[in-house]
Amino acid sequence: MTDALSLLRIRRALISVSDKQGIVELARVLREFDVELISTGGTMKTLQEAGMPVTSVSSLTRFPEILDGRVKTLHPAIHAGLLAVLNDPTHVEQLREHNIDPIDLVVVNLYPFEQTVARPNASLQQAVEQIDIGGPAMVRAAAKNFRHTAVVVNPYRYGVFAEELREHKGNITAQTRFELAAEAFAHTAQYDAMIAEYFESLNPRRNLPQTITLSYRKADDLRYGENPHQVAALYEKPGSKFGEHFQKVYGKELSYNNILDINAAAVLCAEFDAPTVVIVKHNNPCGVGTGETLLEAYEKAIATDPTSAFGGIVCVNRGMDVRTAEDIDGTFTEVIVAPSFEKKALEFLETKKNRRLIVQSVNPRMVREYDVRSVLGGILLQDPDQLRLYPDQMRIVTKRQPTDEEIAGMLFAWRVAKYVKSNAIVYARADRTLGIGAGQTSRVDSARIAALKARQAGLDLAGCAVASDAFFPFADGLLEAVTAGATAVIQPGGSVRDEEVIKAADEHNVAMVFTGIRHFRH
Repeated sequence: MTDALSLLRIRRALISVSDKQGIVELARVLREFDVELISTGGTMKTLQEAGMPVTSVSSLTRFPEILDGRVKTLHPAIHAGLLAVLNDPTHVEQLREHNIDPIDLVVVNLYPFEQTVARPNASLQQAVEQIDIGGPAMVRAAAKNFRHTAVVVNPYRYGVFAEELREHKGNITAQTRFELAAEAFAHTAQYDAMIAEYFESLNPRRNLPQTITLSYRKADDLRYGENPHQVAALYEKPGSKFGEHFQKVYGKELSYNNILDINAAAVLCAEFDAPTVVIVKHNNPCGVGTGETLLEAYEKAIATDPTSAFGGIVCVNRGMDVRTAEDIDGTFTEVIVAPSFEKKALEFLETKKNRRLIVQSVNPRMVREYDVRSVLGGILLQDPDQLRLYPDQMRIVTKRQPTDEEIAGMLFAWRVAKYVKSNAIVYARADRTLGIGAGQTSRVDSARIAALKARQAGLDLAGCAVASDAFFPFADGLLEAVTAGATAVIQPGGSVRDEEVIKAADEHNVAMVFTGIRHFRH
């Protein structure tokens, strides 16, 4: 801003807010400098009840509010006052000719569309009636004309605005007006994005929208990103906020990496109905177990890879009890996520200051949001991978039929493999993982690493099931798993060498099923 010290005298202010928080206090400061207050409807009533003189918009426009309030500020007497360039003699003359006075300040926040659509069972008609028309028009007009008009859209700004008004004896600097204008345009853009996203959500078409405008608000500045030299923040989507899904009840603030791992652990844990424990490290599961109790499930999960579990994230799908908490305490754990914590468990876990405790309040499977990844010059957007596999969808392709126990093991391994970075290989039994190979460029290497981890943990792979997130392009990956002890294999199929892989399985008396579903996770 080249004219950062240029001051604008505030003489007339149009105030029309849905959220009345702090508006009376701001109006009182404006009245200290004899600012004329102009308002409509409920805002005007609020200001009048506080004892302040208010001019109605209707008295300026000489036109009543009509169409149930849909039309009240959409009038030249308002918008000319907002848009006039006051150092342009032609504009000033036209204002004089039409008996219109400039409006120096607009204080507006918009109809509560976000709160309306967030209500359960809110109807389309209710949502439509909360689409503000006049408010965004005034905000955009004032923001466009920021050299001559100030605009405030967020109640949290009122205090700072009032301080500057007093500091400059009823004036506002050009720099502040410019910053407020930028915030105003972001405000209306987000408002329109919420509306567009809501309408798109009601559209039954499967296709992704032709255009996408993402609407997120900054919730927290994070200490840094994946590494200390990277700036990072958490942004939340209106109506589906991270802070509502995951509520921190103890410990220091979450880091960028913590948040990624919490999300990864929660979505995997939601795959299981029985008492389940998921341990995640660096966005990959390193142990998953189910059991009759959480304690039993945790003992199975930690046994998969106790070395990698150090400093990891533990997520459970039952209330955290004190016995399980005591067992978890034996290994340093960054974050523990649970739907609830027993009082004694919470008291015990709070004895470690470098631990965060999170209450998960929403089942991730109930939330459908796009997966978004940034690339140079754009973003990639896709539906989330929420497809589940059931036994009757598996196609047995080998001579030997899998046993019931092997089917259960394959299904368990398959659910976990969906959340392991590709190339993914998971050895498992019906209630636990035994070895996980993640993120290798070779599927054979993933199979070897998973088997190596199992051996290091002292786990026996004989008679286990193995899952591959994508097809085996050659028989070598399958043979590596068979050598490790797997007797049942689950994979998508679809390779040009499927027959070669099936033949190898038959030669080793291994049962194999095809799913027709791939679960790459890049």
